[in-house]
Amino acid sequence: MKKTLFFLLFAGIGLASRSQTMEVGLFGGLSYYLGELNPGVHFMGSRPAYGALARVNFNSRLAIKANVYRGKVVGDDMKGSGNELRGLNFESPVTDVSFVGEFNFFDYFTGSRRNRLTPFIFGGIGVYWFNPSSGGVKLHDLGTEGQNVGFDGRKPYKLYSFSIPFGVGVKFSLNSRFSVSGEWGLRKTFSDYLDDVSRTYYLNLQGATPDPGDPDYLNKALSDPTFAHDEYMERGDPATWDWYNFTGITLTYKFRLFGGRKCPDQQLSGVK
Repeated sequence: MKKTLFFLLFAGIGLASRSQTMEVGLFGGLSYYLGELNPGVHFMGSRPAYGALARVNFNSRLAIKANVYRGKVVGDDMKGSGNELRGLNFESPVTDVSFVGEFNFFDYFTGSRRNRLTPFIFGGIGVYWFNPSSGGVKLHDLGTEGQNVGFDGRKPYKLYSFSIPFGVGVKFSLNSRFSVSGEWGLRKTFSDYLDDVSRTYYLNLQGATPDPGDPDYLNKALSDPTFAHDEYMERGDPATWDWYNFTGITLTYKFRLFGGRKCPDQQLSGVK
């Protein structure tokens, strides 16, 4: 993980040294999740998100962007999947670090007098950190699918993973220095545990009578809140990994990098 981050960082520095201009800014918007507890309803359970970004522009069409976004994702069987018999819920903070390439459909740059607006698409690679909980209890620590006791050879999952970010957006030049953009960006993850739900149950609780005095009651209640399942019964679907999304608005400030040349439109308009 560290080697990958260092590689991406130095690769970004190398690319930035060849660019024309750079923009730095802030992001504000929403985050949400798709997975076992919300199979396909976009924006369900959205929560506020924020972050910062830096964009280097090679020309009027191509740019790369590095961002650090922070948000929260939530899911609830009673609202999302409709699986009341399972009865699971979770929430998790998500810290997202992404490096993406952007392609502008029009010849665009901040300060342009020709095209002040352009749609764009983006895609790249990222890493993210998460830690699901329910009712304030960290689910990873409990091993709700038997990870802590080695059930069926299972081991605790990692609280970070890689992602593939991609999406669409629109950029608008406010003046020679400031621009605003809106973006909708999905992240395909390489983990099925963003929501702590993936495989099967590991306890025989079907028909059991909940006993709050049981020292293992918390683990049982968060693994199988309805006490209606036995080991190896389906709890999730490991064949489908989780997704999360950041949607919002960015405000950026542009400056010309040392040695960078002006675009033809900048030279004609006198933009510095």
